[in-house]
Amino acid sequence: MNTASASADETETAPEAHWLTQEEQRVWRSYLHATTLLEDHLDRQLQRDAGMPHIYYGLLVGLAAAPHSRLRMTELAMKAKITRSRLSHAIARLEKNGWVRREECPSDKRGQFAVLTPQGHEVLDRTAPGHVRAVRQAVFDRLTPEQQQALGEIMQIVAEGLEPDEAGADLPWLR
Repeated sequence: MNTASASADETETAPEAHWLTQEEQRVWRSYLHATTLLEDHLDRQLQRDAGMPHIYYGLLVGLAAAPHSRLRMTELAMKAKITRSRLSHAIARLEKNGWVRREECPSDKRGQFAVLTPQGHEVLDRTAPGHVRAVRQAVFDRLTPEQQQALGEIMQIVAEGLEPDEAGADLPWLR
């Protein structure tokens, strides 16, 4: 079979798109609009209060939560769901601010650790209250306890369904 007929055969057997209903479109668009606005809201708050974008704050929080406030760079990239290149750039900016330092990995000459510095802990301590206020005002203060529970359950179901299968997946932290 030649390539042209293989393509024609694949086209004939490709399943037809299962389009979203009007209600599903409304829900999807509301979700996209809300998450875009929320990310922008949190980014602006963190830029104003700490001079950093939301992604950098997430990296600092990830390091603060790790044992000894240190993680291998590959593990930090995986937790942040970003490429190693993007992480390296972000860590360089955080190092410049004195909030993070890199350490060589003694067991793997190519590996490095990102370590939260005392100054990094201080910036988190100063910034966290305003960030929590922004999250609370943007999300939790607007929802009933029942809606909060439902949102948590829904997001967990979505996240579990999207958890990557590392075998053969094109994952950002592996690039």
